[in-house]
Amino acid sequence: MIYQGNAITVVQRDDGIATLTFDAQGESVNTLSSKTIEEFEAALAALDQAAGVKGLVIASAKDAFIVGADITEFHGMFTRDEAFLVDMNTRVHRIFNTLEDLPYPSVAAINGLALGGGCEITLACDFRVMSDNAKLGLPETKLGILPGWGGCVRLPRLIGADNAIEWIAGGSENRADDALKVGAVDAVVSGDALMNAAVDLLTRANAGELDHRARRRLKQSPLMLNAIEQMMVFETAKGYVAGKAGPHYPAPIEAIKVIQKGAGEERERAQAIEAKAFAKLAKTDVCYHLVGLFLNDQLVKKKGKQYAMQAAAVNKTAVLGAGIMGGGIAYQSAYKGTPILMKDIKEEALQLGLKEARKLLGKQLERGRLSNEQVAEALCNIRPTLSYGDFGDVDLVVEAVVENPKVKEAVLAEVEGLLDDNATLTSNTSTISIDRLAANLKRPENFCGMHFFNPVHRMPLVEVIRGEKTSDAAVAATVAYARQMGKTPIVVNDCPGFLVNRVLFPYFGGFSQLVEQGADFERVDKVMEGFGWPMGPAYLLDVVGMDTAVHAQSVMAEGFPDRMAQEARNGGKTAIQRMYDEDRLGQKNGKGFYRYEEDKKGKPKKVSDEQAHALVDEGVDTRREFSDDEIVARMMVPLCMEAVRCLEDGIVATPAEADMALIYGIGFPPFRGGALRYIDALGVEAFVSQAEALADELGPLYRPTERLRDMAAKGERFYPATSESDH
Repeated sequence: MIYQGNAITVVQRDDGIATLTFDAQGESVNTLSSKTIEEFEAALAALDQAAGVKGLVIASAKDAFIVGADITEFHGMFTRDEAFLVDMNTRVHRIFNTLEDLPYPSVAAINGLALGGGCEITLACDFRVMSDNAKLGLPETKLGILPGWGGCVRLPRLIGADNAIEWIAGGSENRADDALKVGAVDAVVSGDALMNAAVDLLTRANAGELDHRARRRLKQSPLMLNAIEQMMVFETAKGYVAGKAGPHYPAPIEAIKVIQKGAGEERERAQAIEAKAFAKLAKTDVCYHLVGLFLNDQLVKKKGKQYAMQAAAVNKTAVLGAGIMGGGIAYQSAYKGTPILMKDIKEEALQLGLKEARKLLGKQLERGRLSNEQVAEALCNIRPTLSYGDFGDVDLVVEAVVENPKVKEAVLAEVEGLLDDNATLTSNTSTISIDRLAANLKRPENFCGMHFFNPVHRMPLVEVIRGEKTSDAAVAATVAYARQMGKTPIVVNDCPGFLVNRVLFPYFGGFSQLVEQGADFERVDKVMEGFGWPMGPAYLLDVVGMDTAVHAQSVMAEGFPDRMAQEARNGGKTAIQRMYDEDRLGQKNGKGFYRYEEDKKGKPKKVSDEQAHALVDEGVDTRREFSDDEIVARMMVPLCMEAVRCLEDGIVATPAEADMALIYGIGFPPFRGGALRYIDALGVEAFVSQAEALADELGPLYRPTERLRDMAAKGERFYPATSESDH
């Protein structure tokens, strides 16, 4: 034994090969926490003192290799000044350089995920051998930072600047065959052959067959690109990446600049450029919010896992209603391996559902994500039926018929009588109270809401809605099934609109008041897209459908009449209602706030429509100009206030779950961290002042709650501050 720590051990074999193994005690995965980095430094120092070592294998005893740095440390660490962060990274560079400069060859045996700092450790080794099911990547830009422990220096020298930019700016996890193709690894083998392959590389290096010193020189020297090649690679990449990343995510472009600035430098100078850029990005609000988002996502996944561990097995399911939504649910279930019955009363509806599933599977085939055999297997997992004959052994049913309480109540009562006593029954309703739907059921404890978002295959969120009589077992089974489908389930309590739609409709309410007072809806869309939303409110209403919006609005108005009953100020109709009355339903019939034409790919493309503007202007007395800040405040305050109310009313359990639901469900700008983190960023006191000023003019939709006023008075926030100098 050369070294023994809590996360690292180093042992030497009889043939002189040493193995440094990462195995963090009491943890399911290896991370490079500050303590583990200290151990790594100590382990390398012990290796330096050991006699007779002829080569080093770096390995992991976990299923994953090393998943990266310990992100739970980031918020606290990143509140320190830039000089501290530069020093921290410079110290890690020295440690990794010690590994790279060992007097004998080194190899990383990558048995599973090697991400971030874990990937950077492998890059400091002379060779890399990878298990065929492992993945390698540098996802730091997704956290608003860049690889700061040598990734921006070593990877371009190893696989070429263009490939490295693709990996780093995209933050991708790369499969073994792709890593081998670009030269990031030297060999790919099955997991059980990994150690033998690693030792073989060291033996061949010691025998002079492989030149590990030449490998080192390549990684430590300037990039082999002349000035014209550099310009072509970097300037082209900047233009492309800027278009993909957008203006709110600076890290991908900054990473390209770091690679470019370091291209003509030796190792240490290039690393100094990287360390400085990392420190600058770590201090940005975008980084702060994206790290918070990662931590929130971990909490949501952990809660989902805890529910799923208590669940009975969900091996066979059914969906009632085979339209686009039913077909989407059937596809997602079948694609992820859970067989599903698709039931409807009309043969043409079943064919429509199957057509939707076939179309989505065809796209996966085109992209190379599925083989012909896998497509056939997934289609075999969907059984269309016009009868309830096979429902006796179904574990869970998703009712996805029209959003009409009477129709849903009749269908739910009908199917309940055919199910096993322990089967779970769910409704894919977007607004109707679960308690109302449960009223006529014999086993309301087996019933809950399972709200999918459209399109099912794209939207990651599923709201699992607990009614007053819903049992823990029903919730657990529904959460487990959502996870099996590859979705992120968030458990909420019952109320009109549940969480996401309840929070979304005050946003639409703010929009209605804005256009009624003379704001141009196309300008509102541009401002909110500039704020970070994937689409502005008018465009979003067209995508949702005016009929769906009007129906949901009526449910909200009934549930929360004081602030959500919407009538135009002059006693007339809101712009949304007028669109609906004129049969301008949005994308579904080609006209709404915009007109829709097919682009070259057959997708609806929005174009400005004078008739839509004339219709909206009917309810406007005078055209009025609003500043960008006024538009943002009037749109965001009602949305954020409703998120606060949902938390206070116990509809959602934690700020983290509220924020993740809005990011996953309606595309809340991720770099702003969610509605409650957005309030924290503004300052609760400043937000309350802004809301009160707007409420005086615009009414209860904008009015802060007493609890929020109290938080403002006491200087409280939704997320704990990590230090006095926190954002």
